[in-house]
Amino acid sequence: MRAHATTQVATARRRMPTLSPTWAPYVMLAPFVALFLVFGLFPLGFSLYLAFHRWQPAAGLRAMHFVGLGNFAFALRDPWFWLSMRNTLWLALVAGTAQHLVAIPLAVFLQGLAARVRDVLVGAYFMPYITSTVAIAILFSALFSLHHGLLNQLLQGLSRVPLLGAWLPAHAIDWLGQPRFVKPTIAAVVFWRYLGFNVVLYLAALQTIDGDLYEAAQLDGASALQRFWHITLPALRPMMWFAVTLSVIGGLQLFDEPFILTGGHGGPDQAGMTAALYFYREAFDFDDFGGAAAMSWILFGFVALLTWLTGRAFASKSTGESGA
Repeated sequence: MRAHATTQVATARRRMPTLSPTWAPYVMLAPFVALFLVFGLFPLGFSLYLAFHRWQPAAGLRAMHFVGLGNFAFALRDPWFWLSMRNTLWLALVAGTAQHLVAIPLAVFLQGLAARVRDVLVGAYFMPYITSTVAIAILFSALFSLHHGLLNQLLQGLSRVPLLGAWLPAHAIDWLGQPRFVKPTIAAVVFWRYLGFNVVLYLAALQTIDGDLYEAAQLDGASALQRFWHITLPALRPMMWFAVTLSVIGGLQLFDEPFILTGGHGGPDQAGMTAALYFYREAFDFDDFGGAAAMSWILFGFVALLTWLTGRAFASKSTGESGA
């Protein structure tokens, strides 16, 4: 009986179609390639095609009208487009610079802690990066609320302290209702959300530095600041290049935080309207998908330029140090 069953299994295996080793890699990659073509390459190509047309989706694909460079000309003349670009640059520079200035020394501090303590703290710092957008909206709506916000209550409590009362406002601040406070508020949220991600990057880079370098420098009488300046920072430069490049790309595409905090409209006087948020409004609020596509490709060129300049800046520093 057992021999008969074995024979049947062997016969069934011989009847099963076999995959040639030549075609096996292509078959395994086919699902990813299909998804990439449908959800990645096709939208990219269609947005480029759309940038040269005027189109209202409700009228169907036949309603497309070729306008050449008209959408690009409209974008370059649009004052709201340049306002959104200025807001984006401000947020990217302020929030991005603060992230790296804090993340590097914080990673150095965490590196010196015990492994268990370090892992717990790194997990806590990294948690905002993986927190859902809805949870962030609820959290910061409660934090920055005008009448019942925790931040305003804290400031009002501290304003009663004699030494601090002269420096703090006695009344509640409308963080998202006054133009001068909107961008700093958004920058604070961006800083909070992405600091942990940069800390993880720099901490991973710190663990690759040979400890003998620090021991030799300490024996030679180098202080902690000198070891940080002459050993840690040069060793972190490749990771700094990578992290700053990601910050430049992510900062110029900032959308979630301004959308959440301003209700999708950019706040008072459009103080929190970033480029990505304005493209969204141009398409879905103003029903101009062609103009939004053209603006997105202008932003793409700007992102590529700043990424190239960032690479050149780090490469020139590395070249100068190696030449010295």
